[in-house]
Amino acid sequence: MERLEVLKTYKIYIGGKFPRTESGRYYTPENKKGEQLGNICLASRKDVRNAVVAARKAFGGWAERSAFNRSQILYRIAEMLEGRKAQFIDELIFQGVSHKEANSEVEMSIDRLIYYAGWCDKINQVMGSVNPVSSSHFNFSVTEPTGVVGVVPDGSSSLIGLISLVAPVIASGNTCVVLSSEAMPLCSITFAEALATSDVPGGVVNILTGMRNEMLQPLATHMDVNAMAYAGNKTEEIKMLDESSALNLKRINKYQENWMNRDMQDLYFITDFCEVKTTWHPIENIGGATSNY
Repeated sequence: MERLEVLKTYKIYIGGKFPRTESGRYYTPENKKGEQLGNICLASRKDVRNAVVAARKAFGGWAERSAFNRSQILYRIAEMLEGRKAQFIDELIFQGVSHKEANSEVEMSIDRLIYYAGWCDKINQVMGSVNPVSSSHFNFSVTEPTGVVGVVPDGSSSLIGLISLVAPVIASGNTCVVLSSEAMPLCSITFAEALATSDVPGGVVNILTGMRNEMLQPLATHMDVNAMAYAGNKTEEIKMLDESSALNLKRINKYQENWMNRDMQDLYFITDFCEVKTTWHPIENIGGATSNY
């Protein structure tokens, strides 16, 4: 007898767990051959709010981790992807990517994670400064994470677009809520499965699947989201993001990049989601000597 294949249900990823969408809805996207990719959760506005709450809860602990520890954790994510390389390649091929392109995309994604892992404990060494001032003070500037970031990858890729935005966002201590590709969602949830079995604390990365036109506005207008990373060129989405940012002065970073270009990784993708904190520390001259107090 011919065996009936079990079509996998891909659930959303919130707070380190895999709940089914609050709405109970799902959709079944197809590849170019008309084959069903899976049963994919249709996340709702409530799921978006739950993901933001989870990201905010995780922010304090993640931001307070040592930079070296965050570096170790990003490297561990790369190790997990390396171990599941064949699965990611198979999913990309199933979604319509050639074998050569799929292999390149997975390898580039792994290399990009390692690249940003290497930057975690060097950001302040490069971007921080001791500033000259004409008063009896030391003046230091250091970078700090922005907070909760909404991540909207380019919908034309399944893995590399997601990794290229998530890695620099979390490298400095931010947490994020990610809207996965609507047409090619498989790798995003498999990536979530890798995160769940790595050292990433629950809530640091939250991944939602579904229709972007249903999820983008609730995410962009949420008052507890501090910044948005948007990759795409849809005029109506860009306009909505610009208008929504005024509600709580969100920082909107827009990208239209070919993420498969090896040059599309940079320290400045990290500092796009950092604030600069400047501290004035008084000093006192005593008998010609300088002392701190």
